[in-house]
Formats: sequence, C-alpha cells, structure tokens
Amino acid sequence: MRIKTNDEVVVLSGKDRGKKGKVTAVDLEASKVTVEGVNEVKRHVRRSQRNMQGGRLSKMMPVPVAKVMLVCPTCSKPTRVGYKFDEAGKKNRVCKKCGAVLPEAPYSKKRN
Repeated sequence: MRIKTNDEVVVLSGKDRGKKGKVTAVDLEASKVTVEGVNEVKRHVRRSQRNMQGGRLSKMMPVPVAKVMLVCPTCSKPTRVGYKFDEAGKKNRVCKKCGAVLPEAPYSKKRN
C-alpha cells in the first residue's frame, strides 16, 4: 500500500469529501485507512465499570484506501505516489506531480 501511517491525505468521495487529515492506522488486509477527523460515528455505550459515564461516544471508522489521496508536503496538492531508487539503492516514494521525494514517516509497531 502506498499510503502509510502519519501521511496527510484528502478524502475524495463520500460525506467527508474534501476534508484533510492524518492517517492514524492502516489495515492492509481490508485495504482501509483510519483518518483523524474523517468518518466519525457515534457509538452508544451502556454504563459499566470500564465506562462509568456511558452515553454516546465518538469513534473514527476506517475508509477504503481508494477514497483517499496523499497530499504532497512540498507542493501541497493531492497526488499519486510513485517509487524511485536513489544512488544508494534505497527505494523512495515520490510525488507524481512535482517529483519531490516524500519523507518516510517514523515506523511504529502498534498492534490492535
């Protein structure tokens, strides 16, 4: 998948079309990404020992990766992602519009 955690993306279609946000989680098997501030749903939770208050909680749900597009930090435009190898032989992600190398996000091994 060409979109990674901590990338800035814009939503292309759906109720949140045009919103920008940061990718918080990527699900490779389902081809979905969770973006902060996008596809927010209310979940009704009963009062319990874990949740003393109860009521309606707001939760971010994943969206299909085909509905989001990466925003290049250099040219600030939504763009497709390509790959190029540098002199050292390292594979880098590049912006298809301006050709700039996209910075690699720090890898965090977070499991759900």
